[in-house]
Amino acid sequence: MVSRSIDLLKEELPVEQEYLVLSGDVTTGLVLVDIVNGFCTVGAGNLAPREPNKQISVMVEESVNLAKVFCDRKWPVLAFIDSHHPDVPEHPYPPHCIIGTDESKLVPDLEWLENEPNVTIRRKDCIDGFIGSIQKGGSNVFVDWVKNNQIKALLVVGICTDICVQDFVSSAMSARNRGFLSPLEDVFVYSRGCATFDLPACIAINIKDAIAHPQELMHHIGLYTAKSRGARVVSEVSFGSLKKT
Repeated sequence: MVSRSIDLLKEELPVEQEYLVLSGDVTTGLVLVDIVNGFCTVGAGNLAPREPNKQISVMVEESVNLAKVFCDRKWPVLAFIDSHHPDVPEHPYPPHCIIGTDESKLVPDLEWLENEPNVTIRRKDCIDGFIGSIQKGGSNVFVDWVKNNQIKALLVVGICTDICVQDFVSSAMSARNRGFLSPLEDVFVYSRGCATFDLPACIAINIKDAIAHPQELMHHIGLYTAKSRGARVVSEVSFGSLKKT
């Protein structure tokens, strides 16, 4: 039933995907959204997968590969880390990624990012990383990162495609359209570098206040929504040779 629904959804709401080649001609920043234990590591918390999940595993692998190349080339990287105060709930989700716990740490394969000079880490306590980048004085860590690095294109990966990734991309597109993110021009969402969680209806029905969330269907909806907001969805990312200076 779910498979037929996904096929119908993809037929009625197709998402055309591109191939992206990065060579350094256009300053591109990599945004990693919430690739933390609490969302990606089996058994790590209330919102972590209960068993190994292929979509999530592929997302982590692709994100790690991209992060390594960006850091090797000293290109700008911004990593959002979901971090919540224990006394401030995030309805409708159960407690997760509490500050100071292993849940609120980058997955083991990305922990090295915290020591890289080209990487900016932003801990956020809300779904949308754009909103979570606002500081008490009114400045915005993400906006400043784009401007300080003169970023013209963003490549976005992470979890969840239809929640944190989608909300961040929508806000970034709106801010770009209003001229708040100059010189940013394009936002790319890498489909294989994104993932979401799986909660089939047959399981959700037995959990109080739970809403069904079939993984493949919601992943597609997240990509479709990002594209409908003006982002460009890509199915493959490759790197060209750097020009000699």
